[in-house]
Amino acid sequence: MELNFAYYKSIADYVRERIKVEPEVGIILGSGLGKFADTIEAPIVLPYSEIPGFPVSTVASHAGKLICGKVHGKTVLCMAGRFHHYEGYDFRLLSLPIRLFKLLGVKTAIVTNAAGGVNTSFRVGDVMLISDHIKLTSLSPMEGPNLEEFGDRFFDVSDMYTRRLRDLAKSLAPESGLNIREGVYMYFAGPQFETPAEIRLARLLGADAVGMSTVTEALTAAHCHMPLLGMSVITNMAAGVVPDAVINHEEVGEAADAISERFVKFVGEIIKAL
Repeated sequence: MELNFAYYKSIADYVRERIKVEPEVGIILGSGLGKFADTIEAPIVLPYSEIPGFPVSTVASHAGKLICGKVHGKTVLCMAGRFHHYEGYDFRLLSLPIRLFKLLGVKTAIVTNAAGGVNTSFRVGDVMLISDHIKLTSLSPMEGPNLEEFGDRFFDVSDMYTRRLRDLAKSLAPESGLNIREGVYMYFAGPQFETPAEIRLARLLGADAVGMSTVTEALTAAHCHMPLLGMSVITNMAAGVVPDAVINHEEVGEAADAISERFVKFVGEIIKAL
């Protein structure tokens, strides 16, 4: 398929015709964090597989549904499950979720992920507000001809993870029952977990957590000037942080489940305060 403006617009037109509202907030849910979708009132559910030209999630813990409805009186559009480069998707295609949000009128994006803790002061169950990211691969979702309808060829990313939204989240932290941190997220392509040597490098470079998603969405949000709040749930300590520990995806899901009720409430309170 050709990733031109007409491609993105055709998907937005299809979704708009079915939801018949302009969402204010767009949310992308990461591994094990899908329970937020259950809190959406009067939901309109569109499975990814039914949206023409839309990629599908192949990770079992990702529901693969676009859900539109109300949260604290605000209209939200929620991606219950995302797609990743390791599933075989081109980096450019990973711009789709945020560009869809933009075309549908979304004013603020919230992205969540499950991440491995690199900072040795972090603990499983902490929530890290992403202040910045490190991506060593040269791949970018903005490769190829620039689509002027979304943004400029060259764009600033110094406030990609919007400080104003982080400050809002921090102001709500004391009532959340969560241990809220702030730090730098480092992208690794996966699907294998990182090696202990890679984690030592990540720490030397200033990373606090690592994961396999989110950066394409953040870069796309910066390209189209959309305020973004990124949050990582620390679901495991990264390779080598805990001696002889073995990392597996089941552990990630269990850790996310353990704080899901508090985390879902926290996200809801952020949306309420926007």
